[in-house]
Amino acid sequence: MNKANTSQPRKINLALQGGGSHGAFTWGVLDRLLEDDRVVVDGITGASAGAMNAVVYADGLLDGGVEGAKKALHDFWKSVSGHPSVGALKVPSLMEFAGAGFDLMSRMFSPYQTNPFNINPLRDMLNAQIDFERLRQHSPVKLFICATNVRSGRIKVFENGELSCDVLLASACLPFVFQAVEVGGEHYWDGGYMGNPPLFPLYYETDTRDILIVQINPIERDDVPDTSQEIIDRLNEISFNTPLMLELRAIDFVNRLLREERVDPKKYKHLNIHAINAENKMRTFGASSKSNTDWTFLQALHKIGHDAADQWLVENFDDIGDRSSINIGQKFL
Repeated sequence: MNKANTSQPRKINLALQGGGSHGAFTWGVLDRLLEDDRVVVDGITGASAGAMNAVVYADGLLDGGVEGAKKALHDFWKSVSGHPSVGALKVPSLMEFAGAGFDLMSRMFSPYQTNPFNINPLRDMLNAQIDFERLRQHSPVKLFICATNVRSGRIKVFENGELSCDVLLASACLPFVFQAVEVGGEHYWDGGYMGNPPLFPLYYETDTRDILIVQINPIERDDVPDTSQEIIDRLNEISFNTPLMLELRAIDFVNRLLREERVDPKKYKHLNIHAINAENKMRTFGASSKSNTDWTFLQALHKIGHDAADQWLVENFDDIGDRSSINIGQKFL
């Protein structure tokens, strides 16, 4: 492959994982990428909190360029602070049931019983900040928002012209917390079940060959969980990483066939895969902390993400357009 032109900005696609309030890590990553004019974002795919970061980013960029995007992301996460939110939202009437108590309640009663009026504080927050009609027509980046079809069990990817508040709420709809969200006559749950985030839209719908995964869910842990909460947390991480790992396995397979000249390069394209994470730090937070929306905690996650992106740019910027900066097999498979 030819070395990328170092004098021109380099295009990348972003793949933003969901993970409740841990999405503030992605906020930090996006902030740092916005500060580097050598990087141009072509498309973004996201689920749950990743979807919200993607849409807020695009709306802010449309409204005021780089500074508009930075302000939009800050304002969104500031509005989240102090409220149960983004992919791990607990309704106010259930706030007294914490941790395992809430988990037990969610198994005994469905959200159709515990939240009959389907209250979701995120709806007002999103509608107040995002001009969905304008974004549908003029988004500066290609957006792919993932949700899970409740009836068919299939993935649904909403694109620019389909964006709405309900689409974002569908992408972040945990089935034990909220009633399924209806969009276009179908009902949806959290997109993380089928793609966290999905990569295939970036392959089929953009020409950019570099995908940067912003990973907030740890792949590995050093210890075997031995308490009920630790087991629940680890199952959460494994289940929400599985779709991504399966797609990466397919990408690695196709890349290998292309290197060995066993498939037609006119029909298949080689993808460069990159990842920004801070696993050593993020794995210190259990899955239950995804509902922690304290502003100090969100700011700490933002800094971790900002620092991780800064380190990645220093170490791996020259790889963009040329090669993967991670070994897919070693890292994910």
